Amino acid sequence: MSGPDKPKVIGEEWSDERVRSFLDLQPWDAAENADFHALLKAYQAMRAEDFERFIGFFVAEGRDLNALNGDGETILDLVSRHRRSVDYARALETAGAKKSAAAES
Repeated sequence: MSGPDKPKVIGEEWSDERVRSFLDLQPWDAAENADFHALLKAYQAMRAEDFERFIGFFVAEGRDLNALNGDGETILDLVSRHRRSVDYARALETAGAKKSAAAES
């Protein structure tokens, strides 16, 4: 968070430890899928190259790239709707993420 007493940091390098820390994120709502939640938070917080590293750690831990949110969407469904997220979608697809059946129809 930036403000008058804390300057905005742009281009900050993220360590592997910081990227991996998103693997531990848990949703407040127990009904929300924990894998989808971690993917969403990483997508929202990371630059594309850091997100790609996160995906590698995520897959290595045996997590579900195709986890669904409450609306039956995968993270790839969501990311694919954002025109500036081509690099994020490419990282997901390269790692084996798929769109939901509903998104493909």
